[in-house]
Amino acid sequence: MINDMIKYKTSEIPQDSYFSESVFLDDKFIVSIPGMPFNEDLLKSLEDWEVSELYSKGANTSSFTSSIFMEDEPEILNEAFSNITSRLAKAEEFYTSLLGFSRNLFVHATVGNEIDYNHVAKRVKTICDFVKDDKTMLLRVQKNAKTNQDDNYLASHSVKSTILSIVIGNYFKLPIHRLIELGVAALVHEIGMVELPQKIYLSKNQLKPLERKAIASHPARGYNLLRSYGFPLSVMLAALEHHERDNGSGYPRNLTGDKISLYAKIIAVTCSCEAISAKRPHKAAKDDYTGMLELLRNEGKQYDDTVIRALVYSLSIYPVGLYVLLSNDSRAQVIDVNPSDPRFPIVEILGETAQNGRRKIIYTSQDDISITRPLTGVEIESEINI
Repeated sequence: MINDMIKYKTSEIPQDSYFSESVFLDDKFIVSIPGMPFNEDLLKSLEDWEVSELYSKGANTSSFTSSIFMEDEPEILNEAFSNITSRLAKAEEFYTSLLGFSRNLFVHATVGNEIDYNHVAKRVKTICDFVKDDKTMLLRVQKNAKTNQDDNYLASHSVKSTILSIVIGNYFKLPIHRLIELGVAALVHEIGMVELPQKIYLSKNQLKPLERKAIASHPARGYNLLRSYGFPLSVMLAALEHHERDNGSGYPRNLTGDKISLYAKIIAVTCSCEAISAKRPHKAAKDDYTGMLELLRNEGKQYDDTVIRALVYSLSIYPVGLYVLLSNDSRAQVIDVNPSDPRFPIVEILGETAQNGRRKIIYTSQDDISITRPLTGVEIESEINI
């Protein structure tokens, strides 16, 4: 693949410059996406890794800034985010159907029925297609979906982890067959939980030592279940390793770094991202911004830095779907990432319309309107009709 690309000497790439297309280290490893700045830290890392050459089909320029997105901003934004109401409705219908599909998978596994890999893979292919066609709407819907109190959280957790995993897989330019494998792995990564009593993993109390030991057995249980169903080894290993951590602090085998499969590395991040911001019987929910900051801190280097970076540049530091307070005291919802800087996403101003009567959508920026903080749950419920 890199034979068809332009070769760039790393030493000649200006600091804070950008490429118009993705940049690769080799046929498999992506270094940056369009609009991602080659800042001092990234260039220093490439120097430390002794990377002398990079490859891209695009051009490198130091003048590429978010201002190119700002030219004719109202027209561009209106075109990019047209038909939001109908697109959201379509995404909601699709997401609801995914929840039903996921619930059925767990029910089948609970009662001892076999799960067919090809059946699951076919459904995951539809998720890949939807993410490709309208990722932002699906992210908004999954972020703000309300779960009934009698729902088993495993279904919604698995669906949300799957969507995020496929988004990251797209960032890594995985071919479709691997993207489907990753999506299947994410959808079934908690399948081992069905062999445990619900009172354990839905407990509101601190778990006893034996209960913690039982919970820690679910990756191996999932591996064995998937093996009995005839799932591919890559999917089985992802289920087995999704609680492994790069620093060796995970379980069940205390694997480190490259000994952990790529699918498991991705699911480890998306599973944790979803779990941090989701309400559970034993904890309150945190907002997605706080969850993203926790992952960015990556205390103890638990997660693969490349996967963390992919998550940030795919969702932004203020993830798509998050409700926020702006510096001008307006309320808004994050609706898309800004490819030039994940700190300043695109937002929809709530309760305001543009001069043409459409929804008011703006780019946040450091020099103009910026995000002050996420809205609290009380603010969202009391001030926003969602």
